[in-house]
Amino acid sequence: MKGKATSFDIAHLAGVSQSTVSRALRNSPLVKPETIEKVQRIARELNYKVDKHASSLRSQQSATLALLLFEDPTTDDSLINPFFLSMLGSITRACARQGFDLLVSFQQLSDDWHADYEDSHKADGIILLGYGDDVDYQPKLQQLDRQGTRYVRWGPLSEGSGLSVGCDNRQGGQDATEHLIRLNRRRIAFIGNASHHYPEFFARYQGYVRALMEAGLSVEPALQQDAITTEQAGYDAVEALLQRGTRFDALFAASDLIAVGAMQALQAHGLRVPEDVAVMGFDDIPVARFASPPLSTVRQDTKLAGEQLVESLVRQIRGEPVRSTTIPTRLIARKSCGEG
Repeated sequence: MKGKATSFDIAHLAGVSQSTVSRALRNSPLVKPETIEKVQRIARELNYKVDKHASSLRSQQSATLALLLFEDPTTDDSLINPFFLSMLGSITRACARQGFDLLVSFQQLSDDWHADYEDSHKADGIILLGYGDDVDYQPKLQQLDRQGTRYVRWGPLSEGSGLSVGCDNRQGGQDATEHLIRLNRRRIAFIGNASHHYPEFFARYQGYVRALMEAGLSVEPALQQDAITTEQAGYDAVEALLQRGTRFDALFAASDLIAVGAMQALQAHGLRVPEDVAVMGFDDIPVARFASPPLSTVRQDTKLAGEQLVESLVRQIRGEPVRSTTIPTRLIARKSCGEG
């Protein structure tokens, strides 16, 4: 064998995974004794030396958490969704209180960041913010699971996707739509992707549908328009609705950024907000308060979210019992719905 032996070499010869090799080399009770003996024998034969930095990671001595952000299309150079920017402060403070440093980096679906993390051993666990298309994202999470990586992600609770912290998107969507119905709006458009590829938006759409049905209103496919979470997508979605002659007196956007772009498009067509069309967003990012008019929205508690993400990951690292968490939302009424 040429070059320095690696744990992957041992895994190949032993017929086990690399994560099993890592556990066997530290005599983990999760590995069968015969497997431990086999792995350690092969390691001795290859003159394998344990990476001290990796050993530090697995004995939980690095005292560092990694925060991986998914790049989003933005109007500035940050490529960070403003919603996650507000959560970042909470995560940083929560790490400090727990005695952990925070390593911040970007994750890209085109890169093997899941493998890079396992090899670099820079942190005890990772926090994942943002993920794009959920169907494309799942293989990355499955790889983390196979490697035994300790991680928690902001997102919806779902089977087979590891530990997560997320808000009650469906209830938030229902609350937003019921609020518009109470304002005597009857033709309510929904702007946002409504498929399992975007489960958070889809849950908000499901809440919207439930509110309409409970109020005895029809669910019209023509009133739903796909959009990703950017101002331009919101603007383009309203343009599409108006161009095909769809009538609506209210609009529920799956994010505040979509809502801000939607209001600009409405105003460009001479429609008044809220007199002609009431507008509701989701997130309560800072720009919502300063939009024109100020945006009614559904608030996700980013302070609590950041604290829950860090606490869940630290408990997982320490081997303590931990479960996925759902955070309640809160409706915020402002002038885009004629209030505030």
